Amino acid sequence: MSITDVTARISQIQAQLALLPGSSSFSSSAVGATGFTDVLSRTSATAGTTVTGGTGAVTGDQVVAKAKEMLGLPYVWGGTDPQRGVDCSGLVQSAYSSLGIELPRLSADQARAGRPVASMSDARPGDLIAWDNSSRNNGADHIAIYVGNGQMIEAPRPGGKVQLVPVTTPPDYIRRVLPDAATSSTVSASTVASARTVPPGTPYADLFQQAASAHGLDPALLAAVARQESGFDPQAVSPAGAQGLMQLMPGTAQGLGVTNPFDPAQAIGGAAQLLDDLMGRFGSTELALAAYNAGPGAVLRYDGIPPYPETQAYVKSIMSRLEVAA
Repeated sequence: MSITDVTARISQIQAQLALLPGSSSFSSSAVGATGFTDVLSRTSATAGTTVTGGTGAVTGDQVVAKAKEMLGLPYVWGGTDPQRGVDCSGLVQSAYSSLGIELPRLSADQARAGRPVASMSDARPGDLIAWDNSSRNNGADHIAIYVGNGQMIEAPRPGGKVQLVPVTTPPDYIRRVLPDAATSSTVSASTVASARTVPPGTPYADLFQQAASAHGLDPALLAAVARQESGFDPQAVSPAGAQGLMQLMPGTAQGLGVTNPFDPAQAIGGAAQLLDDLMGRFGSTELALAAYNAGPGAVLRYDGIPPYPETQAYVKSIMSRLEVAA
């Protein structure tokens, strides 16, 4: 291992760490001005909902096809160049990035992306499978792309090449980054939303219903978030600078196309888009709420609801309201 390789690897790790917001910066509307553009381009795209070129149509077969283009490519430690060489996480990142879906650089972070898959019998082409081979590391240290039929594409080790091989050892992590096509194709957004209504007497009920219908959300969820964030006050401003009914930070609002966060219709529409992205990204209402409150980076870091008292209480409160409204 040369000094140049070590220096390059350190630089890549430092760059990755720089993308992760510190836990102390998260507040009740933590997806803010400096982070939203990155969050929307990296985090939601992982579920095929935030687009850097039509990721909503990305399939597992397309991911596999991109990975197959790198078969025979030399293993290069720290490599991310699909023309010159990649390491295991560079292979994964390059395949997804070529389809407009940005994943973290390190295998440990990639193995926390998306949502868990119960077993290999449930795995689909394009899923990520990863192993924790060393007690010195926190999380996965090797990752591959599942092809189907018990096979995977991996960049195995220094001196090796990207290869298509059988999965011989059960992985420690199986993660699905892409959305479930069956769900999205058979159930329309309007059908999902129309089946639920907001509690009687809820302010801005029509706006919640319209936004929910547009994004396939439960309108009661949007109403519960508004109650928690602002108490239904469209002019609310938090000490951190979050604005309006849904307490959007200025940068968040701008990224969502909300020109006036104090306009209830725009605020609700923007929040619905954000929650839709987060729901697709993390695969559950609880994790989407945690990301709305603490930021997607915190949910990835803790592989679940972060242990912040504010976030824990936030999720619990909203979920309790949803149970009452059901």
